[in-house]
Amino acid sequence: MRKISFVLVFLGVCLSAAGDDGFPEFAAQVIDASVGKVCYAVTVADVDHDGDADIVALTENRVIWYEQPAWTSHIILQDQTPLDNVSIAPHDIDGDGLVDFAIGAGWTKTGTLHWIHRGKDPKALWTVAAIGEETSVHRMRWADVLGKGTPQLVVSPLNGSTGNGVRLLAYEIPESPATSRWTATVLDADLNRMHNHWHVDFDANNSIDTITASREGLSLIRRTDSGWEREHLADGATGSDDPNQNGAGEVKLGRLAGGGRFLTSVEPMHGTQLAVYVQAADTASWKRHVIDSGFVRGHALWTADFDGDGTDEIAFGHSDTPQTFGVHVYHAMNQDGTVWKKQILDEGGMATEDLIVADLTSDGRPDILAGGRATHNVKLYVNTGPTK
Repeated sequence: MRKISFVLVFLGVCLSAAGDDGFPEFAAQVIDASVGKVCYAVTVADVDHDGDADIVALTENRVIWYEQPAWTSHIILQDQTPLDNVSIAPHDIDGDGLVDFAIGAGWTKTGTLHWIHRGKDPKALWTVAAIGEETSVHRMRWADVLGKGTPQLVVSPLNGSTGNGVRLLAYEIPESPATSRWTATVLDADLNRMHNHWHVDFDANNSIDTITASREGLSLIRRTDSGWEREHLADGATGSDDPNQNGAGEVKLGRLAGGGRFLTSVEPMHGTQLAVYVQAADTASWKRHVIDSGFVRGHALWTADFDGDGTDEIAFGHSDTPQTFGVHVYHAMNQDGTVWKKQILDEGGMATEDLIVADLTSDGRPDILAGGRATHNVKLYVNTGPTK
């Protein structure tokens, strides 16, 4: 039976109640019950170029893609990169019209960046080529942050390697990506424990910006005429004598039906609180609302409009909460995004390391794909629409 709990933020007090508000139902489907030691990341791409989205999972030593419609598994990388693989990002790197993947590996040691591309058989092992090295490489995404008309590979290491902190880097694809040097632009180098980043057109000016979640909280990094600028958005968790127990670990931007927007964050890194920040119309400040707490090792976050009402919901996963680790969806219960209700999709069956939202069934409704740490699995939560 699906469980729903009500979370109301009022003067720091969370109230709970049970009920069913016609939220979308999600049907869980096991894609892989034993993918590896850790499913570090999941993503979606049309690997076989047939027009359907396929599932891709990254483990400590493998890349596996699961082919629609039966989700048949194909290992396309195994023991070809340094342990452990930690991040993956799909993109047509060599311009042949077929998707490739960038991979971050060896992240607990030197930190290496690679891209893999197919041979004649996309179901066989792919070829690995080097992009570069960066200590403690952790997250990567494709975005045109340099404004050059084509995306760059934006990489955020976890721990500082040079200067005052983490080097947030944008790697440009060279003309010959397999043999030429990938040059990198440093977007920022003063933040620490950067667990994740996200790309948005924050100012609605057709320029791609980067929001970071780090020990310093939430920050916005944007390109200006005079160089790179960093704006502090929110502190995240505060009050601990240990600086690593402050700040934020995950971040996404969401939209409200009335035209407003919100930030959502897991705090601190690997934290115990899920927060929403709402920006008032007459101020640049973001007010913090803790909408859930008490879980252990919150580690995955996404925003999407699951029910088609014009307001984004929050998909969230945690991995280490005893017996109750899993996947939740939070629904805004008022127009300003300060009151939220929790819908539990999975309790005890997915020790969530990563999740992503995409329409994998081509029915116009976004679904949730998650990969597990201690549960070693990959699961798809199919959005079947509102409760009848």
